[in-house]
Amino acid sequence: MIKKIIGLQWILGCCLFFASTNISAQEVLSVRDQAALTDELLQERFEHLLPELMKKTNIDCWVIISREYNEDPVLKTMLPAEWLSARRRTMLVFALNAATGKVEKHAVARYAVGSSIPGSWDMQKHPNQWGALVHLLTGKNVKKIGLNYSQDYGHADGINKTEYDLFMQYLPDSLRKKIVSAEPLAVAWLETRTEREIALYPKLIQLTRNIIREGFSEKIITPGVTTTDDLVWWFRQRIRDAGMDTWFHPTVSIQRSDSVTFNHLQAFSNRPRSQTILPGDLLHVDIGITYLRLNTDIQEHAYLLKPGESDVPVSLSQAFEKANRLQDLLTEQFKEKRTGNQALAGALAKAAAENIKATIYSHPIGFHGHAAGPTIGLWDQQQGVPGSGDYPFNLNTAYSIELNAATYIPEWKKEVRIMLEQDGIFTREGFRYLGGRQRKIWLVPGNPSVREN
Repeated sequence: MIKKIIGLQWILGCCLFFASTNISAQEVLSVRDQAALTDELLQERFEHLLPELMKKTNIDCWVIISREYNEDPVLKTMLPAEWLSARRRTMLVFALNAATGKVEKHAVARYAVGSSIPGSWDMQKHPNQWGALVHLLTGKNVKKIGLNYSQDYGHADGINKTEYDLFMQYLPDSLRKKIVSAEPLAVAWLETRTEREIALYPKLIQLTRNIIREGFSEKIITPGVTTTDDLVWWFRQRIRDAGMDTWFHPTVSIQRSDSVTFNHLQAFSNRPRSQTILPGDLLHVDIGITYLRLNTDIQEHAYLLKPGESDVPVSLSQAFEKANRLQDLLTEQFKEKRTGNQALAGALAKAAAENIKATIYSHPIGFHGHAAGPTIGLWDQQQGVPGSGDYPFNLNTAYSIELNAATYIPEWKKEVRIMLEQDGIFTREGFRYLGGRQRKIWLVPGNPSVREN
């Protein structure tokens, strides 16, 4: 039995704000308890979410096939916590029973896949695994057989050529004509958060932001000595030491009063590896943790006080306020069935009307950092993103509100980009941030309390 500590009551309790910036051992579960909670959440998704999604997408049979170390991205989210990969060739079949409304789960494999998916391969009757799969499907009388292939989403394009060709080779014509792309179902499975996952997310975000607060402090930064690369590796080590992982290598960058101008390509792919941090620098961090198979993605700023200063220069504070306003203009666009491209166009038009020089590149977040669902711009595609940008907003999808606003700073004689990324959820009540958002630039030394909403 799963310990009481990992029930819903514990999850809700973990959503409370922790005053200390240090992460105590009690805040992150042991690996064993993480596994137990992960399996419990997965079981709920199978029992309650999957039937609903199969009905909604009108796909009554879903077949997922992967070999060890070459797993379908969707299959990776369905394995029990003790399985770090598929085993040999793993075939999963989910069939919606029209009479009961429940999903019948089968593993056509040598092993049951945890306690959620029983084994359904009688090797005595069907020595050939593909023959066993066809036999199972023939007895289901299904209307559609969904396979994970997709042009617009790599997440939903998990069946490789070998598996597809072999499957088609063994399928009789009567079943082959029922094959459809499972893209709508795969994307829905990946993007939809359950109530318990939504309740858990604020804890993940607070853990991430607490690490940022600790890194952006005089405890870690010594001006004139500490480099951006030092800070990057401190963040990564801090996350690992806390019992979590990161889904991408963190980045730390500097904007300062010099002749260097902002360039998107440099900012996203070719930034200087190591710069010494100095008083008067505007620091930026991009960081995300992976915990309980869920991911965060956060970007925040800090300012290093120069001698005689006690606060952020007014011009930088005003620039930051514009970026906060841009966040509002984007999240106001969140309406069910509106597409990512429509939200992008609407927010950029509103920003232009308010003289905000905006770039928006927001995305869903969940089982993946850049998750399945509607793409809301890319930094180099501000006119819209074909395919994933045409996907509509659905309820209970988490998002990283990622964007930047450019403002001319007179004393620096150049533009500064305030680059923010904060995570939230779109539900029937609208969009809300799950762990607050940065409302004021951090100060080093001496971080003040941050206003959040």
